[in-house]
Amino acid sequence: MRLHTLHLQAFGPFAGQHAVDFDTLSADGIFLLHGDTGAGKSTLFAAICFALYGKPPGDRNQRLRSDHAPADLLTEVILDATLAGKRLRIRRIPAQHKPKKYGEGTTLQKAETHLSEWAQEAGMPGRWEPVSTSHQEAAAEIELLLGMSRQQFCQVVLLPQNEFTKFLRADALDRKDLLGRLFGTGRFASIEEWLANRKTTVAKTRDEARADVLRLAERIQQAAGDDPDPSHGAPRADAPATLTEPARTWAAALHTAAAHHEHKSAADAENAQGELTAFRDQERAVRELADRQDTHRAARHALGLLDEQADRHRELTQQRQHALTAQKLAPLLHAAATATTQHVRAQGDEKAARTLLLPEHRAFDAQQLTDTGQQLRADIGALRALLPDEATLQQHVAGLQKLDTERRQLEDDLNDAEAWLADAPMRRADLRARLETARTAQEEGRELSTALTTMTARLEAARHRDACEQQVRDTEENLTRARSATVEAGRIYLDIRRRRTDGMAAELAGQLTDGEACPVCGSPTHPAPAAPHPDQPSAAHEQAAEDHYTQTQEHQKTIEDMLRRLGEQAATARGQAGGDTPVANLEADHDTLKQRLNDALARASDTGPADEQLQALERESTEKDRTRTDTATRLAAANTAYDSLDTQRRDLDQRLADARADAPTLTDRITHLTQTADALETAAARASAAARTGEEHHQADGTATEAARTAGFESADAASQALLPDEELHALDDEITQWRQQRAVLTTRLEESDLQAAAAQPPADIEEAVAQLDAATSRHTRAAALAGHAADRTRALAGLNSQLNTCIQRLQPLEHAYRTVDHLHGLLNGTSPSNQLRMQLEAYVLAARLEDVVAAANTRLLRMSDHRYTLAHSDARAARGARSGLGLKILDAWTGRDRDTDTLSGGESFFASLALALGLADIVTAESGGRALDTLFIDEGFGTLDEDTLHQVLDVLDSLRAHDRTVGLISHVPELRRRISRRLHVRKHTTGSTLVQLTTAAE
Repeated sequence: MRLHTLHLQAFGPFAGQHAVDFDTLSADGIFLLHGDTGAGKSTLFAAICFALYGKPPGDRNQRLRSDHAPADLLTEVILDATLAGKRLRIRRIPAQHKPKKYGEGTTLQKAETHLSEWAQEAGMPGRWEPVSTSHQEAAAEIELLLGMSRQQFCQVVLLPQNEFTKFLRADALDRKDLLGRLFGTGRFASIEEWLANRKTTVAKTRDEARADVLRLAERIQQAAGDDPDPSHGAPRADAPATLTEPARTWAAALHTAAAHHEHKSAADAENAQGELTAFRDQERAVRELADRQDTHRAARHALGLLDEQADRHRELTQQRQHALTAQKLAPLLHAAATATTQHVRAQGDEKAARTLLLPEHRAFDAQQLTDTGQQLRADIGALRALLPDEATLQQHVAGLQKLDTERRQLEDDLNDAEAWLADAPMRRADLRARLETARTAQEEGRELSTALTTMTARLEAARHRDACEQQVRDTEENLTRARSATVEAGRIYLDIRRRRTDGMAAELAGQLTDGEACPVCGSPTHPAPAAPHPDQPSAAHEQAAEDHYTQTQEHQKTIEDMLRRLGEQAATARGQAGGDTPVANLEADHDTLKQRLNDALARASDTGPADEQLQALERESTEKDRTRTDTATRLAAANTAYDSLDTQRRDLDQRLADARADAPTLTDRITHLTQTADALETAAARASAAARTGEEHHQADGTATEAARTAGFESADAASQALLPDEELHALDDEITQWRQQRAVLTTRLEESDLQAAAAQPPADIEEAVAQLDAATSRHTRAAALAGHAADRTRALAGLNSQLNTCIQRLQPLEHAYRTVDHLHGLLNGTSPSNQLRMQLEAYVLAARLEDVVAAANTRLLRMSDHRYTLAHSDARAARGARSGLGLKILDAWTGRDRDTDTLSGGESFFASLALALGLADIVTAESGGRALDTLFIDEGFGTLDEDTLHQVLDVLDSLRAHDRTVGLISHVPELRRRISRRLHVRKHTTGSTLVQLTTAAE
């Protein structure tokens, strides 16, 4: 990655438009950003990160819009950079409020992203070609070219304040994520993922095969029955080893036992079949004897019954003879009966017809009835001619009712329209007042929303200010105690040093030996050596006091540095909070603004409904006015039509009343006269029929009486009583013939020899024979059922055994495949006991890269630390089962021991992280599959270095120029301004910060 230019406007503290020429700044390979605290040095790096990723460094919600910028100047950042060989221009505009084009107030400017690529063809001028305006597409393209996420970019390339040492102190998982993307080792993770998926797939298939075996084993147990116990040695889900060969052996044993039981059951069934055949033959012989004995008894009994019916047989023969004689007279008798019936019916019909006549017509003879009916028919014809007038009258009445209903409806509609129009002005005024109130609330809501956003930022800053001030007070108390402890330790140290100095003669005297020269006077004799005091301190006491004094001084300095940082943070937060306004007051103001905003939004939500209701009212008002005019016109026309039709109805009603007489309607009058005429005609016809049937009855009755006496009957009635219907006569013949035939058959049957022989034998005991047959049948049925069940069980077990063998043959290779893939997955994933270091495959590959990074970093770390510290890659197992393989240790040459990276001091962590970042950039650039990291930005941290270490670090940074690398620094350290010739000075002002690009010569 190499930067060319950066354009920003209304961004952070920069109120106007500013440009940074990185090509000029990085000409020496290193440049410096310096300026006052809060001027916006880190904001330039934040703008670079925002241009690349659409979000500034860190997780805090940083405000991008400049508070100093004019309202009509949009906040935007444009970065021109080369990424992975592609020169891109990235333009980003964050979401912000801007003034409306028309009217007052602001409107929301949505976030925008514009990605362009520099294209140049042979012989043609270069141009910027648009690539994408989608946030997602641009982010994906940039992250693909950089090979890093925003967090990783801030760990490797852009090193913000307080995040510089993240990669140095990161855990193995975070290092693996970053290194994997930088070195493109995702394929090894894909291998792990493929193995995991393969393991899951094989496990699922294996479990299905196991389930098939278990299901078949359960079916085999059910098919095997209870003898022998099928659960003994059966496969179990909790013992997978029993699902293969043991399961096959168990199933084969059950099948063998079933086959033996089938053979024994078949022999028992065959014996029962022979016994059943013998008893069935015996039962058949007994039943045949019983049938012959029953037949003999029944025939003898039936013959006796027929002999008892001899008298009735003679009576039936005589009755048959009389019926045959009377049958010859049947036509005459039938004619007489028919004539009598017709005459009686005709008399009844005449009487019924006369009861329907009017009283004045009932005594008329047939001719009079006919004449009267014809006269009524003539009157009916005259009335029918008036029927259309009656229909017209009904139409007039219906039309009048319809017109009256229409008039009432029109009157109601006219009244409703006039009432609605009278009420419309008041409703219109109310809706216009509502609309004006809602629009006013909209404007108020926009202003309150902006004020609430500002108040929210001030409230968060005030809370942070109070927290910092509380920490300042606590730190000041700690500093007071630390200073007291330092003074006390210094006093003790000086006191011990003074007392030791005072007793130095006694200390030297304690080292004298007789015969050896005194180190002070040189005399070998020591006549009066000085004696030590009782509380004489030793050199060890003095050294301990000095060490304690030094420690208290360092502790005091640490607290002072902390107090200074906390003071700066508190001052920054105080400025953002707008002074020392209490949090409670700001919270109250915030709640008030929030409540006012909610109230305004609630009122403003009525804008749409009020406007829609007002427009609907205007439309309805126009419609109501048109309705009123139309209704009045239609009502006048309906009144005129009603008066005309009512006059016609009255004239027609008077004419029809005379024709109706006393009938309700003309139709009723015609119906009444028609019914009377019909009754007269019916009575006349029936009176004529009664006279004719009387003459026919007298003649037929005389002829039938004379013929009956001639045939030997006393009268015609006696002959009629002797008559029988053909069915009864045939039945009588059949009964006589049947009696004679049955008697002859029974007599012949009793003379048969086999019946006489059966009757001579003792009575047959059929119940005993049936009982013996039933018992034999039950025994055979039970034996046959047992044999069939045994055969079915043997066949079922044979089929299930075949299926079980198939399932076992499928399961065995799956078990082997799962063991293989499980072992490989555990080995590559670091969970197998065989992987003693618990390293994943990708981590194992990246460990070699990390060793190269460490080696490259150490070439600079040794110079920076004056050959004291060396980074070392550690693949030791992590504690509590965590992943390992990408650990880092610090080798301290002064102690010869390893140290954790988090035990380094602030300055030591700074140059160790710097060396690591430079080494990482070297290795990534050297890797053909990686991304070239030829630019590095460092935000602060140099203030933690002492003078000698600072020079060593700067020497290392100077050496980067030989490798075409660029390093951008942010620092307040004066030494850097003397050492670095190309600088960017950030100046702060009450109207916003500005940028000045300097060189040593220009300055």
